Amino acid sequence: MAAMNTPAPAGKPAPPGRPKDMAKRASILTAASKLFVQHGYGGVSMDQIAAEAGVSKLTVYSHYGDKDSLFAAAVQAHCERGMPTELFMPAPNVPLRVRLSEIAHAFLAMVMTPEAIAGHRVLCSPHVASSNLPKMIWDAGPKRINDAFTALLMRRIEAGELEINEPARAAGHFFTLLKGELHAQAVLGNYCGAGNTQDGNLDAHIESVVDLFLRAYAKA
Repeated sequence: MAAMNTPAPAGKPAPPGRPKDMAKRASILTAASKLFVQHGYGGVSMDQIAAEAGVSKLTVYSHYGDKDSLFAAAVQAHCERGMPTELFMPAPNVPLRVRLSEIAHAFLAMVMTPEAIAGHRVLCSPHVASSNLPKMIWDAGPKRINDAFTALLMRRIEAGELEINEPARAAGHFFTLLKGELHAQAVLGNYCGAGNTQDGNLDAHIESVVDLFLRAYAKA
């Protein structure tokens, strides 16, 4: 498996203040995401990413610094696409149950993609688990989602809809219940495709989680 923090090659750095080419940056991220899914973190080199993106290796390092940072950026982009900020914005006219269901559907759709499953498997490998990468990934993706959902719960508490002593812990409960056995099966390669849980009904799974969450925390 490749080293976790491959040092940037020697070379003349870009002049201070030189603007980045955002099209190249996007191409690098797209290429890296594709290769990480196909070959895993350890099976991908910065040379391969540069070739796939059609740029020099120096350009890859200029934009992302090292492979760890590039992997974390890929995770962040995946989470932002799957669960955009709009999902967590104040929406007092949207019933709480409806908003929880929307978030649940988006979350499961995001974590059950091949990209997300591949990333989870990467983080479970002993070499990666003992590195700084898991914390980088947590900060880039799951923490952002947990923090945004916690803020949403706090607004609903203030509105008198929920009664929760520890909103951050409750946010964790919600997402953990959603993943449950379904995500574990996917990581092991036993998942049968979108729209199916073990009992054949993703909607029923989400509805049961939302029901359980509201029974625990909805204000009577």
